[in-house]
Amino acid sequence: MTNNLHPSAVIEQGASIGKNVKIGPFCVIGKDVTLEDNVDLKSHVVIVNKVTIGAGTKIYPFASIGSEPQDLKYQGEQSEIIIGQHNVIREHVTINPGTASGKMKTVIGDRCLIMVGAHIAHDCVIGDNVILANNATLGGHVTIENYAILGGLVAVHQFVRIGEHAMIGGTSGVKYDVPPFAMIIAHEPQIAGINAVGLKRYAFSKADLLTLKESYDILFSEDYNMTKAISIVREKFPNNSAVKKLVDFISTESIRGVRKPEHHNERSNAYS
Repeated sequence: MTNNLHPSAVIEQGASIGKNVKIGPFCVIGKDVTLEDNVDLKSHVVIVNKVTIGAGTKIYPFASIGSEPQDLKYQGEQSEIIIGQHNVIREHVTINPGTASGKMKTVIGDRCLIMVGAHIAHDCVIGDNVILANNATLGGHVTIENYAILGGLVAVHQFVRIGEHAMIGGTSGVKYDVPPFAMIIAHEPQIAGINAVGLKRYAFSKADLLTLKESYDILFSEDYNMTKAISIVREKFPNNSAVKKLVDFISTESIRGVRKPEHHNERSNAYS
């Protein structure tokens, strides 16, 4: 099968187009863009500056990828965007490249679903299998780990880290780091326990859920400071990989700090 390039598409000389690529009507592709094999641009997609789109990724109409960052410090430096394989990027998504104040690149992993109107700002790093629902917005320098889910209209402050398998409820404003496996309730976000439903979908066992719940209870207990709590959890669950990811995340030096729960009101049947 040969490439299917619509005659109305504008493809600048120098762009690298892989095998079996589809470029629909009225797309604009800049000279420094790389489209790997089986990329599918539906129509009216604009990709400019230094951008790499991984194999099998689908991009829907009116997405804009690679335009200058919305950062007043940006001085035209040749930064980039790297997007992995088999992603789905829906209508009106905007993704900005990196800046000199960051790592000079914005990175998205594999198999992510970026829904309508989502915005990924400069220097963000997104892992694999992440979901951003409609109009989710990431400030600059945000890190989102594998399998995290952001609901509709979520706004994430710059420099925030969101751990793997976390779930952020719709309309939340996220100002602090969110640990792995946590579930955030909308509005002024508080940790409402672990993301039990989501973890069960990914085959976490009942024992894993109970172990994570106990770890959360210790880490955010009023009886210990965080250093002591981390020490207790490490000693109590030395061989549990999920707990290790949790305490490693919390132990990492952070610009924004970790969101802490104010109330503990999990349903006991969430782990059954």
